[in-house]
Amino acid sequence: MRVLVGVVAATLIVGGAALWWIASAQPVTIDAIGDSVQTRPRNQVPVFADKPDVAELYRFATDRPEVLSFMPCMCGCGSLGHTSNRSCYVKAEAGNQVTFTSHAAT
Repeated sequence: MRVLVGVVAATLIVGGAALWWIASAQPVTIDAIGDSVQTRPRNQVPVFADKPDVAELYRFATDRPEVLSFMPCMCGCGSLGHTSNRSCYVKAEAGNQVTFTSHAAT
């Protein structure tokens, strides 16, 4: 019994950061055009930015809107309402919250 309690305690301590991260994440939903969307605090990336390079691109889209807002998208998503390359990463912003879209990640 003591070993089991020790294993559970160690798992909670080691996995605590991951559990906190999962608990703090807003749910992923699907928007009208079929993309996954997730709202996160500005300093976090969405769960669908699960590879280091993809996460870095989402951070860039959040931190440098003046760059991507002037770049046209090349995937043809203008007909879906996207106005720039940044629209493929960021769907909306309100205060410290960013609603990300998976369009760029898929």
